Amino acid sequence: MKQLSRSFGGLRAVDDVSFNVEKNSITAVIGPNGAGKTTLFNLISGALAPDSGEAYIDGRPIHRLPPYRIARHGISRTFQNIKLFPHMTVLENVMIGRHIRSRSGFLSAMLRLPGSRAEEQQIQERSMEILALMGIEGIAGQEAGSLPFGKQRIVEFARALATEPSLLLLDEPAAGLNMYETAQVSELITKIRGRGVTVLVIEHDMSLVMNISDMIVVLSSGKKIAEGLPSDIQKNREVIRVYLGEDNA
Repeated sequence: MKQLSRSFGGLRAVDDVSFNVEKNSITAVIGPNGAGKTTLFNLISGALAPDSGEAYIDGRPIHRLPPYRIARHGISRTFQNIKLFPHMTVLENVMIGRHIRSRSGFLSAMLRLPGSRAEEQQIQERSMEILALMGIEGIAGQEAGSLPFGKQRIVEFARALATEPSLLLLDEPAAGLNMYETAQVSELITKIRGRGVTVLVIEHDMSLVMNISDMIVVLSSGKKIAEGLPSDIQKNREVIRVYLGEDNA
């Protein structure tokens, strides 16, 4: 991304932010509350349009595309507040994510034509494979809303993976999780990267960030104040100053 900016009234939520995300890496975006992290994700995913600047994936511009077209370019995301369909099963939630890759039109699906039925079977089978990868195939038939919070988070991961992303945006995946669940999420993120998916993650849990990240980008008051390896970020004076509460963000 190059010089992305977005304002709300007089507030510059994202201010001229530029950085690259290397393929098959885990890059973390960190910063205090109000730093502009989620706004940045909204710009990348198309939920918001930038006031200025550009975003690319594999050299293709995406900063003026609607969210569904950005998703088809290979970008998927999760949310800090889990957004599952609570009265649908785990499998059905994941299948919804998979439908973005379907080829049958709406009329074919409505009429249950043979091609549509065959594709629906393929979607179900692939969704079950993803649940197995996440280690939750045993709860495929349970209602998503009945699951513990940590399991719901993993279902959301599975649904995002069902779109076959090349870039996965994770917005505070450890929020609300206990230590055991956070460790599970850490392992899953590493496993996802191991399958060739590039990961960009917002996270406040610094132990998780330092354990899984290849690179870290630090935002404060909408601006990028640092970028580098985890070991470099830990020693960066400006980052330390911000996290000690001396910054007014």
